[in-house]
Amino acid sequence: MDDIFVGRLMSSPVQTISADASAESVAEKMLAENISSVVVVDEAGQLEGIVTSTDFVRIAAQGGQTSSIPVAEYMSTDVVTTTANDSIESVADTLIKNGIHHVPVTDETEGVVGMLTTTDLTAYISGIEEPSPARAQN
Repeated sequence: MDDIFVGRLMSSPVQTISADASAESVAEKMLAENISSVVVVDEAGQLEGIVTSTDFVRIAAQGGQTSSIPVAEYMSTDVVTTTANDSIESVADTLIKNGIHHVPVTDETEGVVGMLTTTDLTAYISGIEEPSPARAQN
């Protein structure tokens, strides 16, 4: 697996939202797109945080009102990221080490360019999904 890189398996484009979006609108977007995470970016497309389905479990457990809670109040801001040129083996190790299921793929100039999830890795390893053609990386 050392010869397969993140850029071949990542999902792109990534669903993004702004930090002032309501939890309700984010939940609706996640349901509509059938995804379990959304990346929070600033006006320039630079990573500010991530919101996952686990965050919604926390909101529900605390009795939160999703229509009035802005994403900035519950997003994770200490986000582990990767680059398109990292090996999937190193990213899999990172996911396990950090106990996470989603890792945004970033580029210094373009910001967030993709997302790699445990589902992507599982699909590839199980042979269900072949890697997409290699993308040119700068």
